[in-house]
Amino acid sequence: MGLTSAMNTSLNGLQLNEVSIDVLGNNIANAGTNGFKASTVRFQTQLARTLSVGSRPTATQGGTNPRQVGLGASVSVISKDFTQGSVTNSSSPSDLAIQGNGFFILNGPNGRVYSRNGNFSLNSDSKLVNDQGMFVMGYGVDRDFNVVKTQLVPMSIPIGNLNIAQQTTSLALTGALFPAGALATQGSVSTTGVMTDTSTSAAATGTSLLSDLENANGDTLFTVGQELSLAPRKGGRTVEAGHLTVTATTTVDDLMQFYSDTLGIQSGGTIPNDGVTGTQPGVTLAGGQITIVGNAGTVNDIDVTVGDLVSGTSVVPLSFNKTQTANGESTGTDFVIYDSLGQPVNVRVSAILEGTNPSKTTYRYYIESPDNSGSNVALSTGTVDFDSLGRVSNGGISTFSLDRSDTAAVSPMQVTIDFTGITGISTAAAGSKLDLSAQNGAPPGTLQNFIIDESGVVNGVFDNGLIRPLGQVVLARFANPDGLIEDGSTTFKEGVSSGTPALVEPATFGVGTIRAGAIELSNTDIGKSLVDLIVASTNYRANSRVIQSVTQLVDELLQLAR
Repeated sequence: MGLTSAMNTSLNGLQLNEVSIDVLGNNIANAGTNGFKASTVRFQTQLARTLSVGSRPTATQGGTNPRQVGLGASVSVISKDFTQGSVTNSSSPSDLAIQGNGFFILNGPNGRVYSRNGNFSLNSDSKLVNDQGMFVMGYGVDRDFNVVKTQLVPMSIPIGNLNIAQQTTSLALTGALFPAGALATQGSVSTTGVMTDTSTSAAATGTSLLSDLENANGDTLFTVGQELSLAPRKGGRTVEAGHLTVTATTTVDDLMQFYSDTLGIQSGGTIPNDGVTGTQPGVTLAGGQITIVGNAGTVNDIDVTVGDLVSGTSVVPLSFNKTQTANGESTGTDFVIYDSLGQPVNVRVSAILEGTNPSKTTYRYYIESPDNSGSNVALSTGTVDFDSLGRVSNGGISTFSLDRSDTAAVSPMQVTIDFTGITGISTAAAGSKLDLSAQNGAPPGTLQNFIIDESGVVNGVFDNGLIRPLGQVVLARFANPDGLIEDGSTTFKEGVSSGTPALVEPATFGVGTIRAGAIELSNTDIGKSLVDLIVASTNYRANSRVIQSVTQLVDELLQLAR
């Protein structure tokens, strides 16, 4: 009985050490497998054969201890070591490493699995996948690039196929305005000769039809069907040409509005009257003569001459006589902003010195755009006050509206303009200057690259300079990772004792951060594994020696019978 028991116990020892060698061999074999987690075998004793349970002490005898013969060992557990493996840099921005706890969530043909191996790449559908083609799961984004945290979706990074633009909603100006220049008190004044309405043989009125007008020389000015183009000069530069079609009902009032809109003359509100004429800037008619009074400031000085108004290649014989020139310290700047389709919109901001007193300097700004839908280029006006230190004290932030109704873009555009970066300190030699310092719009751009940050957010980099989130990689956390079941390809499945996975954003609620362009290596300790392999081999040989010894004893017994 004893020899047989010893034989079986040692056989059991051989089997246990075979398991240990098998596990160690697997650890060593996967020392180069990214994301691999080594396993450890732990043994436990089996039930023992009890020869005596022992006895209690008595008055004459001190008692005895139990006498038991062990029956070998069994595997207690084969556990995974989920400690952090070394992290090394990778050449691919799509490779990811988890620094801390957690698992990548993958979705394949057989459902959802979990892994620490972050060797990922983009497939032909621009989806992020592992080497086996399983989808990397995370949160997607809506049409406005807001991360939607309601359901998991395959991570998509459509490089070269995603195009976006951004509408300008805010801009900022910088510069310096000269506080001691000449005040802008008057605008330019230009007047036509007397126009006659041939239908009444009297001086033209606002309701006179253009097709009935003659100049002082008896020349017919307009004919029905003409396509008029007007490109006068303002502030020494030729403005964007305006266009008007002469119909059978087009009147002098329409012509005056055409001039006013093309020149961007602004009036009303707090705009002061012209210092010489005493009238508001604008286009008026008196005695058959059209008079144009421009806004004050040299940048608003208007020159309207014969040849500015044409029909095709023919010059319309409507002449103006300039009797007054605009004066005053002023400056202007032109820049481009973008509508919701990313199309460029030209804007001009000019500023004129409107007033000074011991406590402040006041500049008036004018905002214009030739790309405003309709014919009027004027958008907005207002004032900015500077204190005695040259700092903006009032009117630093303003908003203007730009009509884009003749396009498919969002209309109207509401744009906030920031003047607080402008100073009221300059010199006579330097004069006044304005510049665009920033704006948040962008032309159309294509997704060019991507960067994944520590929180798992995939940031798309577009060739127009915009960066937008494309999604967020989500990690899984298990209450008992040792309860996971290996599913091959360095993946795990949810086990009965692992608990259900908690879906967590990286760097929150007990999971680690994500490092892009890096890979977590196997956590196999080669040195320890080799030492453990020597120990297991020694134990295996020792058990085999026990079997050999039992065999020799059995042979001795058999020889007794001879």
